[in-house]
Amino acid sequence: MRTDNLLIEIGTEELPPKSLANLALAFRDNIKTGFSDNELIFSHVIWYASPRRIAVLVEGLSEYQADKHVEKRGPAIATAFDQNGEPTKAAQGWARSNGIDVDQAERLKTDKGEWLLFKAQVKGQSITQLLPELVEKALKALPIPKPMRWGSKSTQFIRPIHTVTMLYGSDLIHGKVLDVNSARLINGHRFHCDAPFELDCADNYLSQLKRHFVIADHEHRKSIILEQVRALAKQENAIADVNEELLEEVTSLVEWPVALVANFEESFLAVPKEALIYTMKDDQKYFPLLDENGQLRSRFIFITNIESKDPQTIISGNEKVIRPRLADAEFFFNTDKKQTLASRLESLKTILFQKQLGTVYEKSERIASMAKSIAVMLGADQDASHRAGLLCKTDLMTNMVMEFPDVQGVMGMHYARVDGETELVALAQNEQYMPRFAGDNLPTSDVSICVALADKIDTLVGIFGIGQTPKGDKDPFALRRASIGVLRIIVEKSLPLDLNDLVDASIATFGDKIRSENLQTKVVDFVLARFKAWYAEQGISTGVVQAVAVNRPTRPADFAARVEAVKSFNTLESAESLAAANKRVANILAKNVFKEELSFNKELLKEPAEIALAISVESVEARIQPMLDKSDYTNALIVLAELRQPIDEFFENVMVMADDESVKRNRLTLLSRLRGLFLCCADISVLN
Repeated sequence: MRTDNLLIEIGTEELPPKSLANLALAFRDNIKTGFSDNELIFSHVIWYASPRRIAVLVEGLSEYQADKHVEKRGPAIATAFDQNGEPTKAAQGWARSNGIDVDQAERLKTDKGEWLLFKAQVKGQSITQLLPELVEKALKALPIPKPMRWGSKSTQFIRPIHTVTMLYGSDLIHGKVLDVNSARLINGHRFHCDAPFELDCADNYLSQLKRHFVIADHEHRKSIILEQVRALAKQENAIADVNEELLEEVTSLVEWPVALVANFEESFLAVPKEALIYTMKDDQKYFPLLDENGQLRSRFIFITNIESKDPQTIISGNEKVIRPRLADAEFFFNTDKKQTLASRLESLKTILFQKQLGTVYEKSERIASMAKSIAVMLGADQDASHRAGLLCKTDLMTNMVMEFPDVQGVMGMHYARVDGETELVALAQNEQYMPRFAGDNLPTSDVSICVALADKIDTLVGIFGIGQTPKGDKDPFALRRASIGVLRIIVEKSLPLDLNDLVDASIATFGDKIRSENLQTKVVDFVLARFKAWYAEQGISTGVVQAVAVNRPTRPADFAARVEAVKSFNTLESAESLAAANKRVANILAKNVFKEELSFNKELLKEPAEIALAISVESVEARIQPMLDKSDYTNALIVLAELRQPIDEFFENVMVMADDESVKRNRLTLLSRLRGLFLCCADISVLN
């Protein structure tokens, strides 16, 4: 059977840059699924994408499906024929569905009865027959939130489709996909090519497009851009400010990338660099240049989509475009400095945080009060924490932040310095939002920590307090992100804070605005539940986290210490045996619950194995208590692991459910003490 490479390209108008790669990846995955579902054999599927196309190359594709031997059992003979031996409607319908008459069916005899049987050798279909429908199905399944129609057609797609090309080796596969006939025509670069070209073979796709000024391999195009940017930055004796999101977007905007350097007036550098960088990166898709100290330079790199004979014209054009944007930032900064952050507090009363929870002004007052309470817990500067919390949302009312929302916080820091606020207060204006995303930096000062925690806890308590908890993937107030932020700050900074105390302090600031039963429990449980996802990203098993969660330690730093201890314990040779023993103990105790508290009596110990276990338990209890006092759970579990042998011997030689009631109760009490020993760290039975 012939195998060859298959190219499928969908040529379109310019596709949305922020979703280009995801569309192409989804197209590849849908094609793989479609081919696999149709039992087409292939070795690999590669995706390509540029602004005006998505494509896949299916390597080592068989031309035909494999032939199949089909057997379909029909109705039982008893129901397939009536009393006169004539086929029933059930038999006739079954035969018709298989394209035969009833008398052409074979018989299947087993010890359980006899049935009609259809046997056939079904020849596999060719990709020529299957491909158009498979491709159309793959395109219709793409994640397109708002499909569009064009011209007089009823067909819908994310952008108008101009060409469809399906080449198996050098053979064109005919057919329609979304009302467009498959052809060899491929569009090259919009400006460097006057007309489409004919593709002779699937294997020549990349090379032919390159001759027509298109780098179709998205990842290769990205690497070219990064290489060019770094090379130009080196020439400028500077460092290019490149982040993955911007690099990805720029890659999706061009087909033939050419990096150039431009500049702007140095006078603009008097404006805080964050505002200038924001407008360069987010509005213009430029790469700012920084010096070795991280300070912004008055030059930047941009990527153009054409190879111009007169690059200076393109450079001048981009300099003209950026100048008004930077001038706006300069104007906003100079205007904002005329008014202090403190003077903007009253204007926060005009912004609603949430209908039931009041204005941003009220939220600021709560944050200030809460930040001061946390400062007491941590021994931080109470006055600075209160002041920083009170001012933390005032920069929302500045012209700069209204125009460039992403610089909130950082502009508050700059304006606080201009106003003469202390450095701790100024720094907290920016660090209150940390961590903003996974892997982001944490607040650096105690005052910043107090404000950051106060802000996040306030949002959690407030939203839970009015019953608007996250459901499914809907989380409009980003409560999951806030919870992860709280955990990261407390754990990574090793803070002695208890979530119960934090939530109680926050609840007290709301007055009668919130009413929810068991509010403290709901919020704390929600925050603790984030540990599962956080540790999953670190490769720590759910069982380890769940073993700790059973105890519900509400001090995040303590929770983390227990997780590390259980993770270490789980690698010990005795871990599996001890987990199984703990599970056995838990099951026994669950079935034997006594209303009154049982007391342990050494005099009732009879068997050598139970005496040995009792001695070991008593010894371990004394040894691990100092460790538990210092939250040294790792060494405590190592000591507990020494109980493996006496536990195994106990269960092998001792009957817990003795006939003598007092002996039975005494043995259950011993097991309860044993269970309590392990539970002081985590529920090890969960690991089993």
